[in-house]
Amino acid sequence: MSKVLRAAMIGIGSMGRGHLDNYLRLEKEGYPIKVVALCDVDEKKFTNYKADFNIGEVGADGYDFASFNLYTDLDEMLAKEELDMVTIALPTYLHCWGTCKCLEAGVNVICEKPMAPSVEECEKMIETARRTGKNLMIGQCLRFAGQYDTIKKIVSSGEYGKAYSAFFFRGGGTPLWSYENWLLKREKGGGALFDQHVHDVDAVNHIFGMPKAVTTNGYTVFPESAYDCCSTNYIYEDMMPVNAQNDWTLKGNGFYQIFRVNLEKATVWFDENGLRVIDTEGKNVTPEYDTENFYYTELKYFADTLLAGGKIDRATPESARDTVKIALAEMESADKHGEIVYIK
Repeated sequence: MSKVLRAAMIGIGSMGRGHLDNYLRLEKEGYPIKVVALCDVDEKKFTNYKADFNIGEVGADGYDFASFNLYTDLDEMLAKEELDMVTIALPTYLHCWGTCKCLEAGVNVICEKPMAPSVEECEKMIETARRTGKNLMIGQCLRFAGQYDTIKKIVSSGEYGKAYSAFFFRGGGTPLWSYENWLLKREKGGGALFDQHVHDVDAVNHIFGMPKAVTTNGYTVFPESAYDCCSTNYIYEDMMPVNAQNDWTLKGNGFYQIFRVNLEKATVWFDENGLRVIDTEGKNVTPEYDTENFYYTELKYFADTLLAGGKIDRATPESARDTVKIALAEMESADKHGEIVYIK
């Protein structure tokens, strides 16, 4: 690998700092990548401060901001920098805007999830990537998490027979740290349903495929938000029960995730004790799976693909668009007090 990828971060809030940490880790490990520029409309982001985050500490060692070219205007950065790739960690409602600008400038893009607030914006992002010939990957990071990758392989392989039922839960403290509180505004962030729950929506989509319909109950805690607690039943042709719940109003500001998938010959569990498989004889097996930081794995996969001159085949924009379709159907169902909504 003789080429060094020139990279930039767009959005340096809590999530952006998490991504920056992994870029810098790759650099420190000698990987051929270099962060040359940071862009954020809020100049405070170019100072060291303790970033609030509910899934771990970010920026623990601080940053040497003098080592980056700093911008508060995306157009200026794209005009002045020669970039191979960017990570976009902007508010959801700006994903399409930022992604299309970068693709049009000839830059490959990793865009944070959810892909965009509407299917129309998702389609615009897909069309722009196709027309410009650049790679676009959406940061549906569970595609790169060892426990979710393992359950996907178990279900797809049929080694334990057909799946009978599945349950997913994700929750934590309320994200009160977002710029101008965009995460708690329905039209900008979509509440827990669209921002945090979308991880499990994507897991359901990835593991079991697109459901034909959904029915969702949702509860709004914060007046300007959408649904801060929600529960969705996914309806498949064979009527297998699949449910996912989310709540970002848990006390203690921690983070918690679990899943259970029941199959003909085994039940697969994941919780704070890790991943385990219990077969029909009650034998408890702990399968080996990758426990690496999935944001790191996600970034390295994308960079490896660029260095090899290839095209991404994980967390594709088309699959992320379908996840948005499901989440929007859930929002509509919650708005209609749990009515069944068919996915178009």
